[in-house]
Amino acid sequence: MTTTVVRAACPHDCPDTCALLVTVKDGVATEVKGDPDHPTTAGVLCTKVSRYVERTYHPDRLLHPLRRVGKKGEGKFERISWDEALDEIARRLSEIAARDPQAIVPYSYCGTMGLVQGEAMSSRFFNKLGASLLERTICATAGATGYKYTIGGSIGTDLEHFQDAKLLLIWGGNPIASNLHFWTRAQEAKRRGAKLIAIDPYRSLTAEKCHQHIALLPGTDAALALGLMHVLIAEDLLDHDYIERYTLGFEALNERAAEWTPERTAATCGITVDEVVNLAREYGQAARRGEPVAIRMNYGIQRVHGGGMAVRNVACLPALVGAWRHAAGGVQLSTSGSFPANKPALQRPDLLGERKPRSVNMVQIGDALLAEASPDFGPKIEAVVVYNSNPVAVAPESPKVQQGFAREDLFTVVLEHFATDTVDYADIVLPATTQLEHVDAHLAYGHLYMMANNAAIAPLGEAKSNAEIFRLLAARMGFDDPLFRETDDELAAQAFDKSHPRAIHFDWESLKRRGWQKLNMPEAPFAEGGFPTPSGKCEFYSSTMAADGLDPVPAFIAPYESVASNPALAAKYPLSMISPPARNFLNSTFVNVQSLRATEGEPHLDIHPNDAAARGIAHGDMARIFNDRGSFVARARVTDKAREGLVVALSVWWKKLASDGRNANEVTSQHLTDMGRGPTFYDLLVQVEKAAP
Repeated sequence: MTTTVVRAACPHDCPDTCALLVTVKDGVATEVKGDPDHPTTAGVLCTKVSRYVERTYHPDRLLHPLRRVGKKGEGKFERISWDEALDEIARRLSEIAARDPQAIVPYSYCGTMGLVQGEAMSSRFFNKLGASLLERTICATAGATGYKYTIGGSIGTDLEHFQDAKLLLIWGGNPIASNLHFWTRAQEAKRRGAKLIAIDPYRSLTAEKCHQHIALLPGTDAALALGLMHVLIAEDLLDHDYIERYTLGFEALNERAAEWTPERTAATCGITVDEVVNLAREYGQAARRGEPVAIRMNYGIQRVHGGGMAVRNVACLPALVGAWRHAAGGVQLSTSGSFPANKPALQRPDLLGERKPRSVNMVQIGDALLAEASPDFGPKIEAVVVYNSNPVAVAPESPKVQQGFAREDLFTVVLEHFATDTVDYADIVLPATTQLEHVDAHLAYGHLYMMANNAAIAPLGEAKSNAEIFRLLAARMGFDDPLFRETDDELAAQAFDKSHPRAIHFDWESLKRRGWQKLNMPEAPFAEGGFPTPSGKCEFYSSTMAADGLDPVPAFIAPYESVASNPALAAKYPLSMISPPARNFLNSTFVNVQSLRATEGEPHLDIHPNDAAARGIAHGDMARIFNDRGSFVARARVTDKAREGLVVALSVWWKKLASDGRNANEVTSQHLTDMGRGPTFYDLLVQVEKAAP
């Protein structure tokens, strides 16, 4: 028996991007562990990824190409050969492209975060074809845009310093479920005497373990940040030297913050005046004592109408108190902007030439699939190629998404590991490799290490990597440019821009051997300014925002749907709803892994005792959650973890694995955020009633 250990990297949409060690015995992967030598992974994996062998060898793995034989949505298929599959796809796409290639839409996101198996050969293929572009905005673009206007790019506090903070604000996230290796640092900070404060409408697993939980109303984070600014300025808890040297627009910020008294802030956020004032004082006074104060912001904050502005407002706080002076101070939303990923080399937008295809926003795929041809929209969508995503489960306003994918005149190709909700609507299904079966290069959005993934085992069945599938499709379509023949290793060798000082040491062969390599970054990135904004300063006033038609100064943008902002709708649907990640799922990945799904049990709805009593709902009852867009059912958990007026549906369940064949996205909307054209998953009103057992 031969046993080897292969260096790999977790591919999933999580800040931690863990370094993995895969044990292989006689060609079979037997164990996936965290690399104990990797400074952020430190040998620890989440429950989900520690089951990766179970997922890879799952009896339901798709291992052969399939052709639909039943109605769309039935999930009935026959096995076909790769040649048959490729020939049919090439024929159908060629026919459509001859009329208008924009009638073809790629749909993908972060089923893998890999730079090779994500958007490399696939982008080359669609750029050469001239297909519609996809606005990949379903997760983080609102916050990234607001942060960029303020800080200049997605750069922030290094994960490896958080344990040295003396005050940690965990804002809009539940790191126990979705950022485990930050949580271990936060726990260490706590052991060293730091205070942890969670800011979240829901008392999550993380909030329960913090010293304090501030349960504000959904969509009011921007107002809370403005209220904190008001107190910091009024009580002169400021670093005037840092403001003078390294910020722009303090006078305009001061004027705006003056409007946000603690009383107005508390009323808007649904919290107490003392919570506003004391939080500002703790933050400002700790910074004044020279203690590192840090904010870990997560994406829950930005999935509302004013989500981009909310992130912008919070991102202003460290510069006001000089928190950036410390390696353990400042704020982290994402570290992805630290990485000089060489996307032009990987994706080759030059293949478009002079063509400027329309863009389709992935958040609004439901409306897009149901739209007829028009001068504004362009041609009707005739084909969708789905990879690294499960839109029937994860896209908002799901009834429309399902209706669109059910069109008999829509040609749908899906690359997948399992028969997801979206696969059930495919015409052709292509079996894709998992992370253990292919090569990839990775950046991270929670730490600063370039990562390599080596293939640990041969592909199971007839599975092929995404890059290989698009290479084969390109050949079938007659795309004979040499760039369509580059191997996965050749693509990975182009992953990072070696001319950039942060990655000047990048070498693919050595990265593969080591598994990980840290960027060249200063410990405290903005200790002496140097922000990558147009002014080189933290911009409280942004002329770029003004030019883009946005308020250039931090502001509050009310939710589309809330009791305060839409009282007429609230009379009909009086409860806010959010659907944050379930601990054992990652978006819709891992839902079909039996050991993980058994832990989650079934779809649940957390509802406050007062809201439950008013509706005659007892703990354990089935509840029906509904609005004008749709409805779903879930098992009620009567708990004060959900503040009054809020219900919480931990997500995202595959529809086919829910008792009623529906999930939380039945009731979410296709409204977009204030900036970045992102989703508003946590900006909605519903009613809840007791359902039949």
